[in-house]
Amino acid sequence: ASTITQQVAKNFLLGNEVSMRRKIKEALLALKMEEVLSKDRILELYLNEIYLGGGNYGVAAAALSYFNKSLDELSIGEAAVLGALPKAPNTYNPERNPEAATARRDLVIDRMVEAGFITPAEGGAAKAKPIITHHRSETQLVKADYFAEEVRRELLARYGDRDLYQAGFSVRTSLDPRLQTIADQALRAGLVAYDRRHGYRGPVAHIDIRSEWWTRLAAMPLPPGADEVGWKLAVVLSTEGEDAIIGLANHSAGRIPGEELSWAKKPLENARVGPPPRSAADVFNVGDVILVEPLGAEAAAKDAAKEKTRPAAAAMPRYGLRQIPAISGAIVAMDPHTGRVLAMTGGFSYEMSQFNRAIQARRQTGSAIKPFIYMAALDHGYTPSSVILDAPITIDLGPGQPPWTPKNFDNKIFGPTTIRVGLEQSHDLMTVRLGQAIGLDTVGDAVERFGIMDKMPREYSMLLGAGETTVLKLTSAYAMIVNGGKQITPTFIDRVQDRNGTTIYRVDQRACDGCSNADWDNQPPPDLADPRKQIEDPTTAYQIVHILEGVVERGTGRIIASVGKPLAGKTGTSNGPNDTWFEGFSPDLAVGVFVGFDQPATLGAREQGATAAAPIFRDFMAAALKDTPGIPFRVPPGIRLVRVNATTGQLARSGDRPVIFEAFKPGTEPTGDEPPVVVGDVTPADSDEPMSAGPGDSGESTPLSAATAPALPSLPPGPTPPSSTPAAAPAPARTAPAGGTGGLY
Repeated sequence: ASTITQQVAKNFLLGNEVSMRRKIKEALLALKMEEVLSKDRILELYLNEIYLGGGNYGVAAAALSYFNKSLDELSIGEAAVLGALPKAPNTYNPERNPEAATARRDLVIDRMVEAGFITPAEGGAAKAKPIITHHRSETQLVKADYFAEEVRRELLARYGDRDLYQAGFSVRTSLDPRLQTIADQALRAGLVAYDRRHGYRGPVAHIDIRSEWWTRLAAMPLPPGADEVGWKLAVVLSTEGEDAIIGLANHSAGRIPGEELSWAKKPLENARVGPPPRSAADVFNVGDVILVEPLGAEAAAKDAAKEKTRPAAAAMPRYGLRQIPAISGAIVAMDPHTGRVLAMTGGFSYEMSQFNRAIQARRQTGSAIKPFIYMAALDHGYTPSSVILDAPITIDLGPGQPPWTPKNFDNKIFGPTTIRVGLEQSHDLMTVRLGQAIGLDTVGDAVERFGIMDKMPREYSMLLGAGETTVLKLTSAYAMIVNGGKQITPTFIDRVQDRNGTTIYRVDQRACDGCSNADWDNQPPPDLADPRKQIEDPTTAYQIVHILEGVVERGTGRIIASVGKPLAGKTGTSNGPNDTWFEGFSPDLAVGVFVGFDQPATLGAREQGATAAAPIFRDFMAAALKDTPGIPFRVPPGIRLVRVNATTGQLARSGDRPVIFEAFKPGTEPTGDEPPVVVGDVTPADSDEPMSAGPGDSGESTPLSAATAPALPSLPPGPTPPSSTPAAAPAPARTAPAGGTGGLY
């Protein structure tokens, strides 16, 4: 047993070790505390430290959690509820055990009357009132389970279990509640849309409807995740032609119209589906327990207009058939200038699975890795207008290994193609040829420098995305492209304060003289130093940004263009396809989306990053940027924007179409006099040891059986990298036409 003073000593100083040694220390510390502290002060420490159920430590936190009030706003009965909790916080939790909590509350009120703190009349009035709990208002409580769990993990690693739960920390995170809500909605909608394309897997359960089906239905728990999207359980009572009549747990009836069942095709092997159902009986059996969602007013009105000849059917509430997606995914949004993670969702529902696919899942990148390969080439003297041969290529991997013959995603051959077009259209053959020309060590250095992988295997399949990484790491890498090549580290916590308000951790370690309120006297804001490491030439980074704008405007990410704001990014699709991505950004917001099964399996022959992941990115950006002006991407000093033929990369001439402004470094822009140079079939001759293609190519490409490539001229691996000697003063960057510097006109 312990006195309150001993419990304070244990909680603050000793921990929960069960031993005589700890008990003796506890007693000695309690004696010392009572020498220097008053009983009221000791009780205050106790009440601010004690666990009161529901994850609440201290009476102030419990008052907010149970009643959404501060301590001075509590009624006598509410204060008595908190006074009842220390004896057994879970037993007397007013939400879990209201009867036990009421009995214990009344006992506390009786003792308050006996002690003279309240009058008998006040006590009687307080006992007559029921316990009514109120959760914190939505403006104060944000649901971000995956984000909160990552914060908890970081605090646990930094401070340990005891301090995490008992030290009274105040933690400020980087979470943006608005963006988090948008991320949750966009990811769930995208996963549901994919799932509906691949058929209906069947009912949740089956019950006998011949007697009191509503009672059995009401007793059934909702499948995890259904409540978060507002879906309900219903039972199929009958099928009438194309429609199904359903019953709900409140004993009411509704109808699923035939057009709401058109997606409910039978799933087949390899993510294929059968023909659309011809009637509700093709989908349901009477007694099937299913998930449904009330149709919106607009959909219901449209449906009712079709039912003028069936007044009874038209009067029934309308529902849509739903199912929890088997597919999963993740989305991360971050500030590309600081690395602050603004929103993160690691799956359809945290209730379904606490596995965070944004951080804990390592998946193949597919073509989302290509910008870093092309960036490495631009660092080694290539330009966006450099021409690479897109043609069949076979790479000899050395003795005992079969030759590797990749192919383009659509099996087409495009011949000489500019770097811009190759990246916009995600051509695999020219990516392999370019990677072979600059060398796998050069590619690996770029991938590792941007933190995508700690150590990239020097294998040719890495060029097409066989390497694995996480959504958070790849999104951080894309953020470093748009911020001009500055190194950032993703962070979730901005600041941690102890129970006394002292800052014990702050992610921003920059010194700021004169930043306190006491120092401010209308002077200009301080000019803080930028500690970020420059890991990429800003002009190279901008050239990639400029090309990735083209991916959205006319490349594999065209679906994103409907947002109507300056955006850039890249699709990614691995073999199978098993993994689909869209990684991209606006000037001030980087976002990454991944969609795939937890146990890697094909998503379907027609699925790719553009169909599974890009719509989620589009919907997120449309909502996130809805009320913000379109900001063009920032052009760094030294970039020269030159009108070129978008297809050939040559200086634009009269009558050329299409024409774009292309971004060049000083001295690399076309003059119209240079002969075209095509980088053709290049086989490394200096390597002592052949490189392995690895277990399988996973770009937007599928390996072919060994074949002999046509004879191609052997050319040097690109132009000589620019000298480190400063070039002549560059001409001022030319302003690009409205609508984005990569726009066709």
